Amino acid sequence: MQPRSQGRPCGGSTPTNNNPFIPMLIHSPLRSLAVFALLLSGLAVGRADVKLPAIFGDHMVLQEKAKLPVWGTADAGEKVSVSFAGRTGRAVAAIDGTWRVDLPPVHSSDKGQVLTVAGKNTLTFQDVLVGEVWVASGQSNMQFGINGDSRSADTIAHANDPELRLFVVPMATSLDPKTDIAAVPADNKSGKWQVCTPELLGATTGALPFSAVGYYFAREIRSATGKPVGMIGTYVGGTSAQAWTSLSGLGKDPVLAQYITEHQKAVDDYPAALAAYPQKLAAYQAAMKAWAASDAGKAFNATMAQWSTAAAQAKTSGQPPPPRPQLPVTFPHPPTTPDGGNRVPSSLYNAMIAPLIPYAIKGAIWYQGESNGGKVDGAVEYAVLFSRMITDWREKWSEGDFPFLFVSLANYKAPAQTPSEGVWPWLRESQLKTLSLTNTGMALAIDIGDAKTIHPLDKLDVGLRLALAARHIAYGEELVYSGPIYRSMTVEGNKIRLTFKNRGGGLIISAPPAPPTGTPPATPTELTGFGIAGDDQKFVWAKAVIDGDTVVVSSDQVPAPAAVRYDWADNPAGDLYNKKGLPASPFRTDNWTPSVPAPAPAPAPAK
Repeated sequence: MQPRSQGRPCGGSTPTNNNPFIPMLIHSPLRSLAVFALLLSGLAVGRADVKLPAIFGDHMVLQEKAKLPVWGTADAGEKVSVSFAGRTGRAVAAIDGTWRVDLPPVHSSDKGQVLTVAGKNTLTFQDVLVGEVWVASGQSNMQFGINGDSRSADTIAHANDPELRLFVVPMATSLDPKTDIAAVPADNKSGKWQVCTPELLGATTGALPFSAVGYYFAREIRSATGKPVGMIGTYVGGTSAQAWTSLSGLGKDPVLAQYITEHQKAVDDYPAALAAYPQKLAAYQAAMKAWAASDAGKAFNATMAQWSTAAAQAKTSGQPPPPRPQLPVTFPHPPTTPDGGNRVPSSLYNAMIAPLIPYAIKGAIWYQGESNGGKVDGAVEYAVLFSRMITDWREKWSEGDFPFLFVSLANYKAPAQTPSEGVWPWLRESQLKTLSLTNTGMALAIDIGDAKTIHPLDKLDVGLRLALAARHIAYGEELVYSGPIYRSMTVEGNKIRLTFKNRGGGLIISAPPAPPTGTPPATPTELTGFGIAGDDQKFVWAKAVIDGDTVVVSSDQVPAPAAVRYDWADNPAGDLYNKKGLPASPFRTDNWTPSVPAPAPAPAPAK
């Protein structure tokens, strides 16, 4: 719903490309000196109306007990006042038309109030609550909609909560920072605050359904705090952390200099790419039309129909869907957007994070890393990149070290054949290292993934584990919020003794959480997932035994042990937990140069 405007009508939104194949905001960072001069003189664009970015709207949630920035544009020199909950702030629009008012903190309130912004015209925003505001961001596992979750039917049916508000940022990219999000059609549910209802949560169009992880997290925070919650979802599948980091932020670490170069190349290539795009698009459309009419196209459509039926049946039974049929490799896919799309460093930050700043928030939750985990060097670099991204967001928001909670990558791919293999363990280690930043927390998903799909269906446990971290880090509850994390090792003859933090009442052998349907997994009788090596750095499976608050690891094949690795594979099968049911984080005790031994071949089936 749009804000009410008295006097002249409120102005339009930022222009967008109307081509349906380019639904993203794309602007060259190059600026015409002539236009710039006109802007400064106030002759080019009339900004008679006071305007606010789209993050402000009816049904929004404002952060309690925090400075409340309200900002927008108006005529240069125009006086603007902002009033809310008995508090009023004033500002004068600068020469470029921008203004900002910082209202003093207010207490939480589940009673809808009115935010009024007045200049030459007046805007009123209705049904504004005060509570907890969180940003949910990342790639496809954060974007994964609630209607695809293993518990979706029951969840959506009971999702009527007028004090939970959702905001989905439209997907967009840009080569330079934007002041507002991409515009969307009036009937689109993204780009505006929405009250949570079963109908809204179950929607399948208009940038919804909302993030399953984000919803479960919000629902738990609502229960824990009893306050209104606003969730801002800003996520895009298949994206890397450098795309979510500002250019100035990337420039603060020499290790990340390659991303500055990549961004500049996109800027330099932009004019030619833009000019060539119509021809490429026309060629794609012609090829697609011809292929769809061919026997191969008709056969593929029939296969897709069969897959859709099978996927729906799998969802109903709580099982993973079958692999989606893939188009032939030679099929002509549409080119990316002229600016390189979401592969360009800073492109998503510019279009989907910058427009939200400095909206007051409590913190952020993050589920990403798969796209940075293709190779070992990228997975190791992630420790620097991810920390830089978090610090960058905090610097830009200027709210101090707000809580930043993230998900460690779930188990995926073929089950581990050796005690040290794969690339994702190195990415998980980089995520673990990020806990050195203050007010960060990590939710483990190492036991709730799926070997067959990179998008596991159990998003409830992910959301609950993130909420546990939030309850401790953001809200100060004294509770166990993390599984065991490796602390130290001691060599004792032919054995290694390990100690842990976050023991949660004690170390135990346990199994993953029960699925919504089917048989709960049986609890193992002995610890698995541990590997041990001597100075030759050759890891073998080890015997591991819980001894009080420690774990003792050994193998007859390694008489002089030097290091232990646990759950060091893309899809490990470890079963070390604490008594609160939270799994131990994968770890290694060595600092040997990263390598990825090839998995041993699976044993031949018994005849």
